[in-house]
Amino acid sequence: MSSENPIQSPGRKPRVAVVFGGRSSEHAISVVTAGAVLRAIDRTKYDVLPIGITQDGRWALTTDDPERMAISGRTLPSVDRLAESSEGEVVLPVAPANREIVYAEPGSVPKALGEVDVVFPMLHGPYGEDGTLQGMLELAGIPYVGAGVLASAVGQDKEYMKRIFISYGLSVGPYEVIRPREWDNDREAARRKVLDFADEHGWPLFVKPARAGSSIGITKVDDASGLDEAIEEARRHDPKILVEALLRGREIECGVLEFEDGPRASVPAEIPPVEAHSFYDFEAKYIDSAAGIVPAPLTDEQTRRVQELAVQAFEAVSCEGLVRADFFLTEDGEFVINEINTMPGFTPISMYPRMWQESGVTYPELVDRLLQAALRRSTGLR
Repeated sequence: MSSENPIQSPGRKPRVAVVFGGRSSEHAISVVTAGAVLRAIDRTKYDVLPIGITQDGRWALTTDDPERMAISGRTLPSVDRLAESSEGEVVLPVAPANREIVYAEPGSVPKALGEVDVVFPMLHGPYGEDGTLQGMLELAGIPYVGAGVLASAVGQDKEYMKRIFISYGLSVGPYEVIRPREWDNDREAARRKVLDFADEHGWPLFVKPARAGSSIGITKVDDASGLDEAIEEARRHDPKILVEALLRGREIECGVLEFEDGPRASVPAEIPPVEAHSFYDFEAKYIDSAAGIVPAPLTDEQTRRVQELAVQAFEAVSCEGLVRADFFLTEDGEFVINEINTMPGFTPISMYPRMWQESGVTYPELVDRLLQAALRRSTGLR
């Protein structure tokens, strides 16, 4: 069953709600990403409504000013600083027959903001990229950019993502999972589980939140003495943690974009080792502006192979719209998939738009293709 998208009224441009911010630890990066998207949307083709979600979950009308949404020095932006009011709330419809958005402030009559035809959810991490927002939009019958409920949830949970990759024959690196109950009920047993993993695969290990992104909460652990601190750091962002063995090789990324005839892969990029950082962490990505190499210096055969694998990963998780697939090219020449990102960053230094720019799709064209793909797609089962 599906809900067909209504035909646009003659002469009316499609209305895009750009939703960003959110309750996850990736709040600021979502704001930065949304600023870049707002700057790129063709205003002659679309009407735009920016909606920010504060870190406490309030939906707010925000300024349509991309310059205020950028990182300034080492200061990160937030929805609270962009909101037009400290109390006003945006209310989305919950019935498929109604796409009217309402704005309400205490003591005032609610104000209709008009219908929304498509949502561009620029949310990263839990409470937005993980299928929760997608489920709400499905209930409301509003089309949206990107993966559906299942693909979004799988793309957020690195454990189940890897399980699906394995079931489709994709190569993944060694990993172990520590669930919340394991750590809460018997820390010594959970610690022994990780130490046994280290005995088998060696140090260093990477300890990370199982359902977070932007390299937030990740610690490179060189020996057992740093294990508890790393676990607690990861658990600040997610009670379920993932432990991964070090894979020696080159970090290669590849973008996948949905075209009318199906998904296609971009030229790949390489993330080189970053001086002053032990791995490609949050600071390297967003503060110190580490630059990837686009296109990656690979052989033609390697390029074709990683593009094939990126599309396979896209299809394995039933993705829609876009994906960035991250790989390691190991010393023996094998591509091992690390993870996918169903809503990769669109910041000015983000790899996904850079890879497509090099592939012949400009940033504004990329945004337009994603919006058009969402408008073509029905909500509901498909």
